Amino acid sequence: MASRAELIQQNYEPRPDPQALTSNPDSSHNAPTGVDYEPHPEQSVRISPERERIIKCITNLYSGSASEEDMQVYAPEAIYDDPWSYCDTRYKIAGQWYGIPKVMASSRTLATEVVSNTDTQLAFKMKQEYTPRVVHFTKPVNSLVTLTLDEQGKVKYHKDMWNQKDYSHEGLGKIMKTLNGDHLTRITRPPGDL
Repeated sequence: MASRAELIQQNYEPRPDPQALTSNPDSSHNAPTGVDYEPHPEQSVRISPERERIIKCITNLYSGSASEEDMQVYAPEAIYDDPWSYCDTRYKIAGQWYGIPKVMASSRTLATEVVSNTDTQLAFKMKQEYTPRVVHFTKPVNSLVTLTLDEQGKVKYHKDMWNQKDYSHEGLGKIMKTLNGDHLTRITRPPGDL
């Protein structure tokens, strides 16, 4: 019998095609893998004010807001999936976001470009600039963020891809990502009622 998280993953996990969503007609702008995660805001797909609010809440979180209001964009039972973490509740997801101000001197969203908007999914390219507290070396990172929404318009699955590869949910990588997601809340201590 599948666990609650496995059911969410089966029903909501986005499987974006990074090349189809991001490939630049000018191939000199693409990575060798055929993707271009550099956002071009002027090329953004038009979206509703409700969808704009979702992206604003998500980019606030990436930028260290760690606010309960922004966290409400997620369904209580949601999944966050990136190369380092796999979280299967809103509370565990909050553990990731509440950690950003603890490890980053600053984190700011430089640009976004919406590349897909369907009834149930929203995908955007994002450029985020991170400055760690330990070494004040600023690094911009481009990624493709895909959000699957439930019937109430809440984020049910949040996938953040940093390269062209989709994520495996097996083996040692999955174990490490799940451990990070399961235990980071002990350090970052988000509000328990999330």
